[in-house]
Amino acid sequence: MPDKSIKLLTYNVHSCIGNDRKLDPGRIASVIAEAEADIVALQEVDVLRRRTGGVDQAHVIASLLKMQAHFHPALSIAEEQYGDAIITALPTGAVKAGPLPSIGEARGALSIEILVGDRKLLVVNTHLGLRGRERIRQMTTLLNSGWLRGPSDEPVPGILCGDFNAIPSSATYRLAARSLTDAQLAGSAAPRATFPSRYPLMRLDHIFVTEGLVVQRATVLQTRLTRVASDHLPLLAEISFA
Repeated sequence: MPDKSIKLLTYNVHSCIGNDRKLDPGRIASVIAEAEADIVALQEVDVLRRRTGGVDQAHVIASLLKMQAHFHPALSIAEEQYGDAIITALPTGAVKAGPLPSIGEARGALSIEILVGDRKLLVVNTHLGLRGRERIRQMTTLLNSGWLRGPSDEPVPGILCGDFNAIPSSATYRLAARSLTDAQLAGSAAPRATFPSRYPLMRLDHIFVTEGLVVQRATVLQTRLTRVASDHLPLLAEISFA
């Protein structure tokens, strides 16, 4: 594991159902393996849902990659769950997970402390709502109520990532950009759209970093595989400690 930088991938996997309507968690794992990501933030993950064959998608993808999965259900109906996951082979510490203020579909966030060499890194993964006012409340919660702070309130360098359902001209994006750095602006020649995967028009998926972190590069992965595996393209950033 490089001590200097880590590769983080954020990916809305659409319940592992591709644009060809094929259900294939293995395909998602292949995308992640090809990217050589150290930390993976997934949104729209199904766990024990009848519609996707009753499997634990977070666990299946993690085991194919020889990593560990941490999953938080934004939505639970009996044993069926749907939500966000963070997958990594790096040692992990404190975990925080919970709901975000939601108007429509229930939304949540998952935060994990990850050890990179002898440094601590906080990774927060989320999938924000579809309404503008709802997203602003959710982003305000993530920025203000301890999500991006260590368990004892110590300042730990952090990453906030996921599907924000928000384009860069939106109030939600601007709220995040006020105190955090957009990895695509810091680490790529020109920011690229992530949705829809076949003909990307909108930049909805984001990686933001706090002070103490430097983005080396950021890329939206556009390959034959990523264009079919999900309706979103994955966003990959290489990040190091300042």
